[in-house]
Amino acid sequence: MLLGVIADDFTGASDIANTIAKGLPGQGGLKTSQFLGVPVRDAKPDIEAGVISLKTRSVPTKEAIDQSLAALAWLRKQGCEQLVFKYCSTFDSTPEGNIGPVAEAIAEALSVRGVVACPAFPTAGRTVYQGHLFVGGRLLHESGMQHHPLNPMTDPDLRRWLQQQCSTQVGHIAWPTVKAGGDAIANALRASAASGEVLAIVDAIDDADLLAIGAAVQDSLFVTGGSGIALGLPANFIAQEKASGALPEKSSVAGPEAILAGSCSSATRGQIDFHLQSHPGLPVAVDDVMAGTMTRRDIVAFALANVGRAPIAYSSATPADVEAAQARYGRQAVADRLDQLFADAARDLVDSGVRRLVVAGGETSGAVVSALAVESVAIGMEIDPGVPVLSVAAPVAMALALKSGNFGSRDFFSKALQQMAGR
Repeated sequence: MLLGVIADDFTGASDIANTIAKGLPGQGGLKTSQFLGVPVRDAKPDIEAGVISLKTRSVPTKEAIDQSLAALAWLRKQGCEQLVFKYCSTFDSTPEGNIGPVAEAIAEALSVRGVVACPAFPTAGRTVYQGHLFVGGRLLHESGMQHHPLNPMTDPDLRRWLQQQCSTQVGHIAWPTVKAGGDAIANALRASAASGEVLAIVDAIDDADLLAIGAAVQDSLFVTGGSGIALGLPANFIAQEKASGALPEKSSVAGPEAILAGSCSSATRGQIDFHLQSHPGLPVAVDDVMAGTMTRRDIVAFALANVGRAPIAYSSATPADVEAAQARYGRQAVADRLDQLFADAARDLVDSGVRRLVVAGGETSGAVVSALAVESVAIGMEIDPGVPVLSVAAPVAMALALKSGNFGSRDFFSKALQQMAGR
């Protein structure tokens, strides 16, 4: 294995696995496998990149560090020459969050400093300039992310936000240096390391910037960022003739289908509204879930009664509705009950024969794949930027799509199911 990735949630893992697997146009990427949790056995010898999906974004910091270091140990055992800590391109965390502590712990284990920290993903509208994160051309705290139910992002200054999480000084490499190319970035990273900075926010406003960063870190043991940070990494191994450039395989999975949406992002709400124009939907109200009047049996019965019609069960709500529900029941209590509901429903659906399953929302996706006891998936063709088809061989053969809340075009749900079937 050449490249190893530790991802702090399941949709983010699929996102960066997709970037690595497809590589650059005309060149291809690395043969990539995504692992659900730290594997208990070695990877197959032909796997060139391994992405370990953890669910550490919102757990206690010590737990996040311990799991991440366990993933690091497994990846190093597989022989990885470069390691990536992948977090969300909207930097989802709190001032007490896990991005900084996990990155520092991995850097300490690897004895490195001057490590890139860049969540930019320009294809999805995430850019970093003067250390500030923009989403769709708007500063992070004005993009809708300030209403995130678990990790509200209220400050677009990544240096300031990350500094609250870190025990060491956070550096910054500004866009003019990035635009000067890989050598200039590499020199700046060396200077950052010499000054004692473990992490340095690196500006990036387009894919050319990410490719320049990729060239700068070709000999770096450790980098961190969103999925965009991996854009130029496969090319380094291909140029060194350590990989030949693979292409993701097309999916062809028949059988019943279902969609579960637990994200409250504006993008997912728009996708649900569009999907409901021509497909059946089951709203999952928080009050009903907390009262026990909406159960997994209701979701399963609804989905199975509408096989062939792309049925969707969704708990997505407006920020005002989410805040009201959290005030009544508690933020974590609501999240835990919804995640468990969708996880139980997904397991029952698969036991009932569903073979194409689309899940929206990082926390929801993590709960679902954990409930399905999936150990690993193969990375297939891209559905929309950041979201590939995932092929599952065991415990049952099926196809998955795990969508981060803010990703995907408005017709994502039906498009995903069609692509899973090879159409």
